[in-house]
Amino acid sequence: QVQLVESGGGSVQSGGSLRLSCAASGYTYSSVCMGWFRQAPGKGREGVAATDSAGRTSYADSVKGRFTISQDNAKNTLYLLMNSLKPEDTAMYYCAALYGGSCPPLTLSSYYDYWGQGTQVTVSS
Repeated sequence: QVQLVESGGGSVQSGGSLRLSCAASGYTYSSVCMGWFRQAPGKGREGVAATDSAGRTSYADSVKGRFTISQDNAKNTLYLLMNSLKPEDTAMYYCAALYGGSCPPLTLSSYYDYWGQGTQVTVSS
């Protein structure tokens, strides 16, 4: 069974950094798209970043220049390095996978087949 497990969330002050991890099991990164999404209380789910097995990446405008998505294929692990964190980055962060296809636009979260349980990121001013 495909499983995704996020970790690395926590509480930081504005300007700080965190690195989120998503450990994937049950599949490899070949022919797969993986992405990070977030949801703040009372808000809709927002696409943050995505990457495919060819190394192509995409980012939401709100995080460009601050966040970096990457993969360690040997470990089947997805990362999100978050620098220069802002209070508006506070949210539950989820990783997701789309097996056997290219990455859709970040707005189309419903295209993703598998989801992790989420990890909380809280940024204080």
